[in-house]
Amino acid sequence: MKLLQELVKIHAPSGNESAMTAFLLKYINDNKSTWQVEPELYYGNEFQDCIMLKFGKPTTAVFAHIDSIGYTVKYGKELIKVGGPRIEDGDMLCGTDSKGYFEAELVVLENDLNDRRIEYLLDRDIDRGTDLSFVPNWRDDEEYIQCCYMDNRLGVWNALQLAETLENGVICFSTYEEHGGGTVGYLAKYMFENWGVRQALISDITWVTEGVLHGKGVALSMRDSGIPRRSWLNRIIAFAEESKIPFQLEVESAGGSDGNQLQKSPYPFDWLFIGAPEDFVHTPNEKVHKKDIESMVTMYKYLMARL
Repeated sequence: MKLLQELVKIHAPSGNESAMTAFLLKYINDNKSTWQVEPELYYGNEFQDCIMLKFGKPTTAVFAHIDSIGYTVKYGKELIKVGGPRIEDGDMLCGTDSKGYFEAELVVLENDLNDRRIEYLLDRDIDRGTDLSFVPNWRDDEEYIQCCYMDNRLGVWNALQLAETLENGVICFSTYEEHGGGTVGYLAKYMFENWGVRQALISDITWVTEGVLHGKGVALSMRDSGIPRRSWLNRIIAFAEESKIPFQLEVESAGGSDGNQLQKSPYPFDWLFIGAPEDFVHTPNEKVHKKDIESMVTMYKYLMARL
């Protein structure tokens, strides 16, 4: 879990993912020679802050977004959301501006009309346009891991575990997912036109609900706000059942991921969201069961060897 602890500390809200990109490129270059297959790397201005790793002769891609939710300093001390954080009075935020690193407290102000205004509490002004993320508070016991940004640093961590043994496939580290997406389209275009890839798994984190529980295995999402093609879904479920790896089936009406962006692209991609469930979504206290993490990693390795 030391790698995951490092990942959650990296400041990378949507639109400002370059620090995460730099970390991943260093990690990949430092470790790729020890992996079962050494991948080809695709990154740079053509891909903005995204990274693609091509292993062998790929037919399936794994997408993991590297950005997080957060806040942006507006005017005065007002904050506006990046993505969809759950606003909680007293949350601790951090960032860096022209005066250096800082930590500030989030405060919620309400007027008689029940309008909410979000501000920061600090003994100085923060530069306008500075983005802020949660201050990490790592908690680890026998059953659970809890910290900010399990969504989606855990999905990124899962993809890096997969990279160690992957023989054929593509791993895509995408950006902007938490604030509208947009990068998946050109990544899909590149891999479809150059390698013929048209299948994808989405390495992301979902919610604990009345139907998806802690400790019962990784969640295979039959639908959220997007609906994967049923014949493809049935194929994945059949593999999952064959594997004997613990998993749960998720059915929701809301939420989305890089899979939704694939569905809206002009390329005929089949996709499926597969991820561990977490509690306290989009807060500094995102909580995931270790058994679900284990089944997520195992499931990805099993499926990618068969797709």
